[in-house]
Amino acid sequence: MKIEVTINGEKRQVETAGHRRLLDVLRDEFALFGTKEGCGEGECGACTVLLEGEVVNSCLIAVGQVNGKSLTTIEGMADGQTLHVIQQALIDFGGAQCGICTPGVALCAKWALEKEPNASKERLRELMSGNICRCTGYQAIVDAVVSAQEGADS
Repeated sequence: MKIEVTINGEKRQVETAGHRRLLDVLRDEFALFGTKEGCGEGECGACTVLLEGEVVNSCLIAVGQVNGKSLTTIEGMADGQTLHVIQQALIDFGGAQCGICTPGVALCAKWALEKEPNASKERLRELMSGNICRCTGYQAIVDAVVSAQEGADS
């Protein structure tokens, strides 16, 4: 099956079986290694991408489902060498440690702040609850997202 998809603003094509996981196609065919596999069951959020602006677990999406659609991966968050405010905040606050969850956390935070720019800290925790991190204890992540939220407001 020929799949045509816009990834990080660039139209891309691949010939592959439509039932393959989007996660595998992103990594194996497009060399977008920022999308990580954690659990492979849609529970951890490490494979999070934005599909048409919505958070999805790429391990649960068949690549045939994205034909003709638009995706954002972690590689599409930065502007060249300039990190997105969320990415920089995760670094500044120690919200990125081993790095397995970080791409999914960053994309989910981006989505959350776009959906609810004035969300409370408690609401941000709810919006990001699909991302599991075993390193940070979450407080550093939440502090980073709140800081990015405040930076986006100014």
